[in-house]
Amino acid sequence: MSVTSINGLLLKRMIISGANSLNSKKDTVDSLNVFPVPDGDTGTNMSLTVLAAAREVEKSQSLNAGDIAKLAANGSLRGARGNSGVITSQLFRGFSKELEGVEEADTVILAKASAKAVETAYKAVMKPKEGTILTVARVMSESALKYCHKYTDIKEFAEAVIEDGHAILLQTKEMLPVLKQADVVDAGGMGLLFFLEGALRMIDSEDEVKVEEVSASSSKNEFAALASVDNESITFGYCTEFFINVKEAPESTVSGLKNYLSSIGDSLVVVADDEIIKVHVHTDHPGMAIEKALSIGSLSGLKIDNMREQHTNKIDFQAEGKAVKAAAPAPVKTEEPKKEHKETGFISICSGSGLADIFRSLGVDVIIEGGQTMNPSTEDILNAIGQIDADNIVVMPNNKNIILAAEQARNLTEDKQVFVIPTRSMPEAITAMLCYNAEEDINDVIEEMNEAIKNVATASVTYAVRDTKIGDKEIAKGDILGMLDDDIAVVGKDVQQATKELVSKAATEDSEIISIYYGSDATEEMAEEIGDFIGEQLPDCDVEIHSGNQQLYYYIISVE
Repeated sequence: MSVTSINGLLLKRMIISGANSLNSKKDTVDSLNVFPVPDGDTGTNMSLTVLAAAREVEKSQSLNAGDIAKLAANGSLRGARGNSGVITSQLFRGFSKELEGVEEADTVILAKASAKAVETAYKAVMKPKEGTILTVARVMSESALKYCHKYTDIKEFAEAVIEDGHAILLQTKEMLPVLKQADVVDAGGMGLLFFLEGALRMIDSEDEVKVEEVSASSSKNEFAALASVDNESITFGYCTEFFINVKEAPESTVSGLKNYLSSIGDSLVVVADDEIIKVHVHTDHPGMAIEKALSIGSLSGLKIDNMREQHTNKIDFQAEGKAVKAAAPAPVKTEEPKKEHKETGFISICSGSGLADIFRSLGVDVIIEGGQTMNPSTEDILNAIGQIDADNIVVMPNNKNIILAAEQARNLTEDKQVFVIPTRSMPEAITAMLCYNAEEDINDVIEEMNEAIKNVATASVTYAVRDTKIGDKEIAKGDILGMLDDDIAVVGKDVQQATKELVSKAATEDSEIISIYYGSDATEEMAEEIGDFIGEQLPDCDVEIHSGNQQLYYYIISVE
């Protein structure tokens, strides 16, 4: 029997079926990612996003198509993960706008809704690229407008649109050089087609359909990093930071200060500007650090925290089950800050207990654990924003695939002013935090942070998860990969050798500070070997070594 319109019940079934279809094929979509690194993969992110939409509509008994579309939009908006997920949520959002107040949608209404969906999604991306999910959605929308008067049967109409979608998907590898090099089509576009094909199966089906459960992530346990740290591993007990106000800060003064503080502590960060020196150090003798600083100038912004006490409290707090966790099923969690009103609060996405400690010491209020394989959702970031009693909230995504979700959370927040610093790595966020001066106007702070991250190059060392070829680089599964910002700069077999080669490419004679954050699969001795290598190659460059304890990445290295 011909189906010529879609009511709320059918639309609900289609969304659930589409979400289940994409969930079952997310690994296929993930495999299309251009770079073979452990990542927050397109298929996984899109699947979690549409499953959030499906769970939202599953609760409704409405027969109104507009109501169901709105619920799907709300669910996907808050459940969006990664760039592909955010774009997908915007497609839902635009689609729902056109269906507002519509009881049943025929092919003409569906075509108009698809056009509105594409328009909304394109507006959400600052610099849309052709050859992506946007292109596939746009071409299918154009086909829908072309076919809506030719077909009144929904199934025939949808099949014709999806056929054109597959045709344009094959062309995406010719539109983007990176896709052509890797010989793959766009992953987001394929994910969209898997969803639509699953939805189409419900057109003439009477089968019961329920939202499928999502299997647990293959990532290491979310509490592993925290549990691996105890008080005994915290070498120095007091996180000490302050500003030194000076008339000028000659290099000899700054160098002497660094040498002294290095002798009484670690995790040292000293940044000198025209008339101010910002100091962060972990030490058992904060008084000695302060005395040294007073010999240089006057102090402001003094803060001393007992890290052993903080760590014990954090473990106890989480053991009681009071930590604020991200919405299932993603292995992401946030920690709850103290509720006290402040002018500006900070949120950072972070992977690795050592790096998390550094962010806390720099004044970050809420840390959302996540990153490459654990892209937090818009909802996760909204929850973190809600935890902080502050007029201004600064969010640092620390991953290019999380920036859109952070911006979406910003746009959904009404009672606070939210700023997103587009940090693409954790070192960029550390540099941004070092710029913060509570006495400055928030707009000046944001401007300085945005400028500061431009001076940071991030190098990272990980491994290949599959065989592939990128340009002239033949990559085998298990190879060591040296990433310089977004490019694969080194392919090797040995972690240390590949890291040295990567640093040689990342650093120049103009480099002033290189910070090495070693992961859970590296050791301090290994990191010191890299530090010694840098010292020999660039004797005038300051080298800092920190335990990041991050997973998947042997080293994360910042070059400034």
